[in-house]
Amino acid sequence: MRIVVGSDHAGYELKKMIVGLLFEEGDLEVVDLGSYNTDPVDYPDYAEAVGLAIREGRAERGILICGSGVGASVAANKLPGVRAGLCHDTYSARQGVEHDDMNVLALGARVIGPELARELVVAFVRATFSGEERHRRRLAKIQALETRRLEG
Repeated sequence: MRIVVGSDHAGYELKKMIVGLLFEEGDLEVVDLGSYNTDPVDYPDYAEAVGLAIREGRAERGILICGSGVGASVAANKLPGVRAGLCHDTYSARQGVEHDDMNVLALGARVIGPELARELVVAFVRATFSGEERHRRRLAKIQALETRRLEG
């Protein structure tokens, strides 16, 4: 699986740790889309980069980190086909993939510490979409919402 990772300046240090963790996790290809230092930048730019990589098929999943995780999640969810979830517990990180086919994990570097971030990332990358009919039906409704918004 190819995973793209992006952060703003507030998430930079946590992103470095997460990229290292993903390389250790095995069978993953990791692409770091920036930022590459703590100089102030705008999180929507990195949310767009991660979201476009997923939309264009250059990655199956993404991880976004900003100060709270909220802004990155909001921005990423503006892109059709991106299903970003802000998670600060392992149940949501796993269940978001299993039930909602979440393809972007958003994290708040100023909210969680490195150990919890590690647990969240592992839960996210190891989870798989269940494909159950009720979940496929709900995803179809989400896709219909996106289509109506684009057409309207």
